[in-house]
Amino acid sequence: MKQLTLNISDSKFRTFLEFIKTLDYVEIPEADKKTLNELQNSLNQVKLMQEGKIEKQPAEDFLNEL
Repeated sequence: MKQLTLNISDSKFRTFLEFIKTLDYVEIPEADKKTLNELQNSLNQVKLMQEGKIEKQPAEDFLNEL
């Protein structure tokens, strides 16, 4: 089996992911699906922070959560 790395714009990511799930010859392991969704959510949050739409969390608070 071959692997391919793609760069997809944030706005089209979910649509593309749903499309490739419909292809019977493409395999997306369950763990990878969850990771991809979590990563996409994180990227969306960063974008909203950069746009000033949600409040940024101080690094100290973030580290205390870990």
